[in-house]
Amino acid sequence: MRASSRTFALGLAGALALPGTVLAGPAAAHERPPHEHPGHARGGGPPTAEPPKVPQMSGRGGAVSSVDPVASRVGIDVLERGGNAADAAVAMAATLGVTEPYSAGIGGGGFFVHYDARTGEVRTIDGRETAPATYDEDEFLGADGEPLDFDTVVNSGKSVGVPGTLATWEAAAEEFGTMELGRLLHPAERIAQRGFAVDANFAEQTAANAERFAQFPETAETFLVDGQAPEVGTVFRNPDLARTYRTIRQQGTEAFYEGGIAEAIVAETRTPTTAEGVEVLQGELTLEDVASYEALFGEPTRSEYRGLEVYGMGVPSSGGTTVAETLNLLEAYDERTGETLSEVPEEQYLHRFAEATATAFADRNRWVGDVADVPVAELTGQAFADERACGFDPAAARPRPVPFGQPDGDYAACGAAAPAQEAVAGGVSTTHLNVADRWGNVVAYTLTIEQTGGSGITVPGHGFLLNNELTDFEFAPITEGVPHPNLPGPGKRPRSSMSPTVVLRDGEPWLAVGTPGGATIITTVAQIVTGHVDRGLPLVDAIAAPRLSSRNGETAGADLGLAGSSLGAQLGGLGHELEDVRWIGNASAIRILGDGRFEAAAETERGHGGSAMVVRPDRSR
Repeated sequence: MRASSRTFALGLAGALALPGTVLAGPAAAHERPPHEHPGHARGGGPPTAEPPKVPQMSGRGGAVSSVDPVASRVGIDVLERGGNAADAAVAMAATLGVTEPYSAGIGGGGFFVHYDARTGEVRTIDGRETAPATYDEDEFLGADGEPLDFDTVVNSGKSVGVPGTLATWEAAAEEFGTMELGRLLHPAERIAQRGFAVDANFAEQTAANAERFAQFPETAETFLVDGQAPEVGTVFRNPDLARTYRTIRQQGTEAFYEGGIAEAIVAETRTPTTAEGVEVLQGELTLEDVASYEALFGEPTRSEYRGLEVYGMGVPSSGGTTVAETLNLLEAYDERTGETLSEVPEEQYLHRFAEATATAFADRNRWVGDVADVPVAELTGQAFADERACGFDPAAARPRPVPFGQPDGDYAACGAAAPAQEAVAGGVSTTHLNVADRWGNVVAYTLTIEQTGGSGITVPGHGFLLNNELTDFEFAPITEGVPHPNLPGPGKRPRSSMSPTVVLRDGEPWLAVGTPGGATIITTVAQIVTGHVDRGLPLVDAIAAPRLSSRNGETAGADLGLAGSSLGAQLGGLGHELEDVRWIGNASAIRILGDGRFEAAAETERGHGGSAMVVRPDRSR
């Protein structure tokens, strides 16, 4: 949804004051270092004083949680100034586009889940990117009929979909918010102009992408310092992005979808500017593709778990259906074994969890995509999960891949046999934020540019990276003779694993949760819910606990040393092959405690920690 005639003039919208903690220190005294090229951001200068990363905070007045303390501080400022949860979420997301530019920004898309305290309704906004009108099912096949090289497509114009993030912000501000979009963009604009202190996560991500960024001169000029990542503690500025935000504030979103920014996006996608000797695939976006983009309001998925109402994102997200099926399967396992998840030993808890997620992913991979007639009600229903629980064995893992089921409404003790499809790939980037305000409104919002650094292509003069979301399509059918819902198509939205989730208890909001992490998003969200609800972990501990991510492949990811632990050995004895990974996700959550109190929680270690804040912290802190 975009208001074609609406503009956001600074004089009318006003501006939120930028948090003093962000501007403190000498770095605020000048707009760019003397050595800086006038059009691009560079590192350098003294560090700014910024809010510390605090993984847990409780108190009153509203709460926020995210991966970044600057974004969280902006959200708190919005709440303190009378804004509601939607207002704060938009301002935080715009700030993450500055401070977490490799995971999110106006060059990408996302999913927004909103609980309205006035109506008691949960509604969603689908801001997923769309494919050009010229794309068909064979788009990612070579002349020989074989799939193109994945990394080659990622780093090219061919991977770029029409960005939906800005349209999502406008839709959220208009439908749910109280402040105009132009006002909500102003803090992020000032942060981009004046700078923020580079942290370890930003530096690591830049270094990991430096060679790739060097292929695109604009990206190298914007994000690298003499070809290298900026040092931790130096100030990073992005005046190009600041000007882009200012243009949008003054001219409205038409500047992005119909004006000069749209022209720049299309030109750079169709003919990417590359370093000498570098050739990449060209894209097919047109001005008409960009101008026709719409952020779509929709109904959430809904399921029940232990008497709680679990709301997630609908298609083309697979998060809502797959989290729901996972939780339903765990209840079905309880019924089959006569032991609840809260009673079993830890290895049995993780065994059940891995079996449930592998089964749910089998069904996700077969049935979910941006196509008509996805059987959402069946995939999220308990009857289907009861049938799918047939193969569960407390003493042994099922062979991988688990065959998919038939969500046809005709269920027996065990379903009919079906093919076993190979697991599908997915990226591991993205970012997530949560907001709850004093009036009872709640937002869970996950946004992304897909791979860390997206396509690697920065729009010249505008300071933001373009997504590579179209690589979330399958390049070819997984199984011969089995229809696939996630092949590319004209205007189609690729399937996503993003799983912003809002949980109600007794009809009132109780929990908002989400995470980045590609396909591991689904398993992470489900594990946080079960860790908190079934295993009795405090919310921050449920987020911090080692994760197991079994997605119907031969191996299951395990982080924070789980694979090499005695618990990992027990899981190995049950037939689970674990793959050791550094981090799975970077989650955050808010629990609404009642009586006007909130508990915000974020990572303690992953991503070098997250940021939880409340408006009025408890005095005991």
